[in-house]
Amino acid sequence: MPQRPKPGRPKAAAGDAPDAKPHHVGHRRRLRDRFLASPQSLPDYELLELLLFQAIPRRDTKPLAKRLLARFDGDLARLANAGDAELKAVDGVGEAAIAVVRLFGEGARRLLRHRVQEQPVLGSWTQLLDYLRVAQGAKQTEQFRLLFLDAKNRLVADEVHQTGTIDETPVYPREVAKRALELGAAALIVVHNHPSGDPTPSKADIAITKEIAAALATLNIQLHDHLILGRGKHASLRTLGLL
Repeated sequence: MPQRPKPGRPKAAAGDAPDAKPHHVGHRRRLRDRFLASPQSLPDYELLELLLFQAIPRRDTKPLAKRLLARFDGDLARLANAGDAELKAVDGVGEAAIAVVRLFGEGARRLLRHRVQEQPVLGSWTQLLDYLRVAQGAKQTEQFRLLFLDAKNRLVADEVHQTGTIDETPVYPREVAKRALELGAAALIVVHNHPSGDPTPSKADIAITKEIAAALATLNIQLHDHLILGRGKHASLRTLGLL
């Protein structure tokens, strides 16, 4: 009587190694090793891929990393500032991936803000601009940010005063002056972004800057500058002679 085959695992196809692991497992290990050996050598999509490992443990994350960067034109700052709806529009993005992107953005902002806080702001202009580009420059709606400084031009507080629409943010000079007084600030730097990407000051930008400067002057508080952020560019109203 012929013997029945014993139940067990299906026979591996010719050429398949038994217990073969998905190809991305070895790739992840190699990518980590490359990062640890030379972090600066990795392109942006591979850094993002490494971060996504934490959110998606059992899938190749390279295609998703490339889709995310393509959606935001290769701009990590835009990616870090993207809203949930924008991120979810990318195929493969779920809550875990959104949390990783948020972690990346918040970590970058805190690191750069710490560098700004370590020394007088007017003497560390490059660090300030680096921080503002990540914190605000790539946002798709206007934000009006106030940087409050002490008598030695050190950062006392960094606050988003108002958030508006894609092309307008309501600002009230008296409220700006009131908040400066509450914090005991000696000077301010005003910052807002142009989602269009063009940082050229509008007539309204120039007018509100003069109104804020006048409101602060009554309290003996100086307005050092009004910075307008665009996509990879900025404008300083003081440098332009408009303050």
